[in-house]
Amino acid sequence: MTTQQRALGIIGLEIGLPPREFPPPQPESVFNPATFDFPIIIETAAGALEERVIPGDASLEPAYIAAARRLVERGAVAITGDCGFSIRYQAAVAASVEVPVAMSSLLLAPTLLRQLPADAKLAVVAADSRHCGKELLGIDSSAEARVVIGGIEGDAWPAGVVEMESEVAACVARLGAAHPGIAALLFECTLFPMVTSAIRRRTGLPIYDAATLYRMTFASVA
Repeated sequence: MTTQQRALGIIGLEIGLPPREFPPPQPESVFNPATFDFPIIIETAAGALEERVIPGDASLEPAYIAAARRLVERGAVAITGDCGFSIRYQAAVAASVEVPVAMSSLLLAPTLLRQLPADAKLAVVAADSRHCGKELLGIDSSAEARVVIGGIEGDAWPAGVVEMESEVAACVARLGAAHPGIAALLFECTLFPMVTSAIRRRTGLPIYDAATLYRMTFASVA
């Protein structure tokens, strides 16, 4: 190993910056070391552009596996993913390393449904609901009617956190109007934790996101 630091490893998307360089961290971002009380380390999966990861390009599996192995070499004791749609690489990555792997907050869906009353609904809010089918959630067919999915897909991605909060809030409002009985929210996108607190204040609902998953996963091996 190149470091003995016990850390949570994140497999990142390609965002057009040199290896291991990332934009300035934003408050509550999962890529901001100040968000967590444990270290994080990041390795980019080569070729993992969002336009390939969101629809689930299977040819990226080797790149995800390679990134996971680099993270373990650097001291990662658990591994997660940047982008909830990387759940499609969960099985491949988990089979390639000997540390816990939790690639997406969508893995929480079956547990959350069991936490709620039998007639309550779980709303999944995604970056792009067109690619977020219920088959990604690992839920029983009998529970599918209790899950509703919405997204903030559109012509342009939100320009900043304020705009993101507005779009996520609007999506939640649309889902609530169309589907009475929503009792909790599950955020797919790893950027949404930056607005989780604000949306929780607006709605009063329990919200689970990538930061929830990261903390739980690291706590299991801390």
